[in-house]
Amino acid sequence: MIFKQQYEEIKQLAEDIYHQPELGYKEEKTKKRIVHYLQKVNPNIDIEEFSLTGFKTSLGSGDLHVAFIAELDAVYTPTHMYADKKTGAAHNCGHYTQVSIALALYSYLIKTEAYKELDYKISFIFVPAEEYLDLNYRDELIEKGYITHYGGKPEAMKLGVFDDIDAALCVHAIGGEFTKRTINMNSDLAGFLYKKYQFKGKATHAGFDPFSSKNAYNMSTLFNVAVGLARQQFKESEMVRVNPIVMNSDMSTNVIPSQITVGTDLRTRSINYLKETAMKLDDAAKGSAQSLQGEVDIKTQMGYLPFIQNRYLSTFVEKAFEHNEEIDVLLDDDPISAAGDIGDLSYMMPCIQIGYSGFTGTIHGDDFIDVDPEFIYEIFPRFLASLLKEMSGNIDETKLYKKSYDEYMKVISSIID
Repeated sequence: MIFKQQYEEIKQLAEDIYHQPELGYKEEKTKKRIVHYLQKVNPNIDIEEFSLTGFKTSLGSGDLHVAFIAELDAVYTPTHMYADKKTGAAHNCGHYTQVSIALALYSYLIKTEAYKELDYKISFIFVPAEEYLDLNYRDELIEKGYITHYGGKPEAMKLGVFDDIDAALCVHAIGGEFTKRTINMNSDLAGFLYKKYQFKGKATHAGFDPFSSKNAYNMSTLFNVAVGLARQQFKESEMVRVNPIVMNSDMSTNVIPSQITVGTDLRTRSINYLKETAMKLDDAAKGSAQSLQGEVDIKTQMGYLPFIQNRYLSTFVEKAFEHNEEIDVLLDDDPISAAGDIGDLSYMMPCIQIGYSGFTGTIHGDDFIDVDPEFIYEIFPRFLASLLKEMSGNIDETKLYKKSYDEYMKVISSIID
């Protein structure tokens, strides 16, 4: 009954956030709306702030501590039908619904005092900057010492926000359209990094003396051909994605280009294969430069780690679904090559991310919007409430794991060094 009673207010809040999107580490209006709602529901709420716009609040007690995570930021898509005209931000990844689902769940736990029946403490953590974009602005924040990581969850990990958390639960919109109300589990995500290859040659007059030149553009062309031919060597099970682009150059029509920078993201499903494939790309770049008597400088920038969803925690999702009569379909084990900083957190502790339908248009596209708000803001939060109850008293602590931020950073260093 609580979910029905609060449905309209939750839906309105979601629509307000959808129509006023903000990019990562800039979610000031979004944060203000959320905090206002939380304080209205629970005047005695205690809020812990972190990472400029992130915040955390907890309920209950117990030896175990579970986090429910919601992401605050929008995507940069200036062509989206409801994009912010000044910033180009648009909520076409569905984070506005994550936030609203978290608020619906929090409100239920407070109003019914259901959190007192759980044998674990639960924290709602609203994390900024999940989307890996607006990097020039984040570079400025890093230079000024405001943040260390581009992604909100790694930054929160560094700050100790998750130090006392034993397991984490996140939810996310499913891309695509569904004829039936659908959720998914065990949808693993890829990890990714960025590679920048600056090919260096020798500039000469293109008409008078091309003979003594060293054409950097041709080196980059060879590199693209090598990457294309190497694709048959990439394991299909790893769902490798490589997308080289020209980032900058000194090209003109009458001068042989002496430098050109090619950048690409690289996505794989496992850490080891991310390293292995990065080495293959580096070899292709070195060989392409050397074959035309040039040089290449290589830079690596880490994105996010692969996300392997915790199969043990997912068993509770399956059990809750079996007792549910409102959701039609549960999809299982459907990996995709998208990425998220939940992968970084999952290195430190068990994490799951439950997907939910209810949208039309292309996720991250120009026309993405929800079309089944009743499912998203009422039925799905009610399912999550049953999931929390299913977990209570049944979590086997021996099946959980915990690693430190220092261990996480050693893994990152092993990839980019």
